[in-house]
Amino acid sequence: MNPVFNQPINIQFSNDISLMIKREDLIHHFVSGNKFRKLKYNLLQAKAENKDTLLTFGGAFSNHIAAVAYAGKEQGFKTIGIIRGDELLDKTEENPTLKFAQENGMQFEFVSRENYRLKNEESYIKNLKKKFGDFYLVPEGGTNELAVKGCEEILIDEDSVFNYVCCAVGTGGTISGLINSALPNQKILGFPALKGDFLNDEIRIFAQKDNWNLISDYHFGGYGKINLELIEFINAFFEENKVPLDPIYTGKMVFGVIDLIHKNYFPAHSKILLIHTGGLQGVEGMNIKLKQKKLPILKIDV
Repeated sequence: MNPVFNQPINIQFSNDISLMIKREDLIHHFVSGNKFRKLKYNLLQAKAENKDTLLTFGGAFSNHIAAVAYAGKEQGFKTIGIIRGDELLDKTEENPTLKFAQENGMQFEFVSRENYRLKNEESYIKNLKKKFGDFYLVPEGGTNELAVKGCEEILIDEDSVFNYVCCAVGTGGTISGLINSALPNQKILGFPALKGDFLNDEIRIFAQKDNWNLISDYHFGGYGKINLELIEFINAFFEENKVPLDPIYTGKMVFGVIDLIHKNYFPAHSKILLIHTGGLQGVEGMNIKLKQKKLPILKIDV
């Protein structure tokens, strides 16, 4: 585990707001950010249960799939990935995420989107155990009670100076950990990468406080969607701050926070901490898609 630090953002705001980003992306080269946090206690539990195989779920460019594959290899587990989209069966070599996971030992099972929706059904899990034998189940995105426990360790004593802590939201595990560990004077703001209001209910399963709010105006059309404005923002942010942002999660969150500052959402003199949740392995795949759409690519070092 590499040391994490809070890096100042080189933007001057007229209302004396200070902005820093917690470089969780540097925690591990391949299992970075919230994926490291979410897997920490799950891997310990898998070992405690004497399991030798991890099984999980994810899409074609899933940070979670890549992280489980590498962490599994590093910790001596076999790994199985149930991948959404049976059309990907013969396209592994064309997909940087799946190629990386396979090179690190992950076995794939490609399923239709219809079957993928059954991933939480007990009967579906039983059938997977018949096919693959006993395994330790890691949920899609990694979110469960043990993942939230890991994410509660993101905030440390020195972060008590911040009034606001902001993060991107996928499955709700990371923000739940931040909510639970935040101090009474801190507000946690989540920026969903997906459309829809279902995340409030997911977060309430794990969150123990009411010190949070979701801001749903910066998903740029939904999960995995990106446009020229966001590309230019991420490239300019890297140029000015030397902080690479991923286009699925953290890039949208940082864009949203800066936009809200300019719209006077935050009181003057606020101290804001942004949580960089990693996810940079997906940049290569996104650039392939951007080239296909004849859009500029993300010019960031990852």
